[in-house]
Amino acid sequence: MRSFRIVVRWLSLVVLLAIPLSNVPPATGQVRIPSEALVNVAELDDVFRIGAELEQQRRWGEALSHYEKARKEFPGQRDLEQRLTAARFHYELVRRYADTSFLKAVRTTNPGDAADLYGEVLLKIHAHYVHRPDWNRLLQRGLTGLEVAIAEPTFAERNKLHATETLVADTLNEMRQYVEMKPAFSRHDARQRAIEIAGAVERRLQLPSAAVLLEFCCAAVSSLDDYSAFLTGGQLDDVLSQIEGNFVGLGIELKAADQALLIVSVIPRGPAEQAGVVAGDKIIEVDGQSTRKISTDAAADMLKGAEGSVVDLVLENREGVPRRLRLVRKRVDVPSVDKTAIIDQDFGIGYFHLASFQKTTNRDVDAALWKLHQQGMRSLIMDLRGNPGGLLTASVEVADKFISNGAIVSTRGRSAGEDFDYQAHGVGTWRVPLIVLIDGDSASASEILAGAIHDHRRGTIVGTRSYGKGSVQGIFPLSVVNAGVRLTTAKFYSPSGQPISGRGVDPDFVVRKSERRVAAKPANSELPIINDTPDVVLNAGLQAARRQLTQSANAGTDGQR
Repeated sequence: MRSFRIVVRWLSLVVLLAIPLSNVPPATGQVRIPSEALVNVAELDDVFRIGAELEQQRRWGEALSHYEKARKEFPGQRDLEQRLTAARFHYELVRRYADTSFLKAVRTTNPGDAADLYGEVLLKIHAHYVHRPDWNRLLQRGLTGLEVAIAEPTFAERNKLHATETLVADTLNEMRQYVEMKPAFSRHDARQRAIEIAGAVERRLQLPSAAVLLEFCCAAVSSLDDYSAFLTGGQLDDVLSQIEGNFVGLGIELKAADQALLIVSVIPRGPAEQAGVVAGDKIIEVDGQSTRKISTDAAADMLKGAEGSVVDLVLENREGVPRRLRLVRKRVDVPSVDKTAIIDQDFGIGYFHLASFQKTTNRDVDAALWKLHQQGMRSLIMDLRGNPGGLLTASVEVADKFISNGAIVSTRGRSAGEDFDYQAHGVGTWRVPLIVLIDGDSASASEILAGAIHDHRRGTIVGTRSYGKGSVQGIFPLSVVNAGVRLTTAKFYSPSGQPISGRGVDPDFVVRKSERRVAAKPANSELPIINDTPDVVLNAGLQAARRQLTQSANAGTDGQR
């Protein structure tokens, strides 16, 4: 399930062959379908059934998360990919049209500026994207984006679309035929075709050509891969705030659940924590609007606002008891390191959870390490579970604290300017025995760190295989409007030369995941209890750390730099 912070951070079919019974030969020539294939077909049918229900209810964020999870279980299913793409286009459009910065762009951008914006987006793709673009495919995806937009009530209402369904269908079909007859072989071709399509759509449907071209811009970037995206002005500000490690908001991390917003975590010293909000609470009403009557995406966007502004909430605790709160949005500093503690006093095993990689991470990790060192740390468990990534340079800096020499990570892009080899330095290296916890939500920059520790045999990796997002994204502001694009610019490789993309990092010890990162309190522990579910991964990490210390009891280097 996708998660997001407020300011929102969204914490990413060829049907299996079944022979019809009427075609099965009788007697000895009968073909037997393996039972596991029948199970897979039934499971896949459930995926589409549940997805269709979410789509009908226009719960696009949940539909997208549903399809993304299903894709991991059923890779290579073409129809599943198509549903996922459609859900992503719907989800992103609904969020854009709930974003005041984007609505301003729709209202104020004239056709000429919109054409220049599309040209600028294509130029950014041409200059920076990791693979050579297929310009005709991007143009066709622009038409797909337009079809999705026209089907969304918010788009139709905002742009005063009143054409009949027949006229809309005929117009879109003619535009498809036009692209087939005049394909785009360059970005200049794509720009010109999009301008011509936008003009034709405006004449036939009275749909503003600028609004059409803006959809072409968004679709071009979103169709590149799962991680590239068009960023509205508001989203661009959010991304930059996350990199800096602070934002204006309520200080909560959320995920959509049962037509409500489930609070996954509460950021220390934020407005929510000061008001007594705790993880596990659900937001069921925002400014008088029930989250059951509007999409979770719209409800989440309603939580955003300017510093000093007020939002009225109704929360429901785990027992289902509601309460009303009025919170003031403030600037919240987000620590990248939390839960720092000695969790086994007898063995001197330190622990911290590294939540993300941002500009403050190097400082935050240093502070955690020195705090644990002063408390007698002899071994360290570094928890990367649930860490979605962040700044590549921040992950390199953390890896450099534990690896004395050699490669940390290499990046390779389409242009030589994206090729880098990051090396470790001997000065300032911590030699403390190390355990690293990972799971399927450990992605990107966290995989750089885990991969480097694994390949250098610097520590023991415990948990489940990481996500497998082995790509680097760059953030590029646009000049025509207040917006930007996030583009995949390179792929990264572990010190042994292994690609992370699509593979992830395999643990040395596989432990099937627990419900929560931190749970049952070990003996002599300062670690807080989050729930009553034993954290089997953390317990396995503790056992591995104890074994390490026992085996190296006479080495004389425990906990030293």
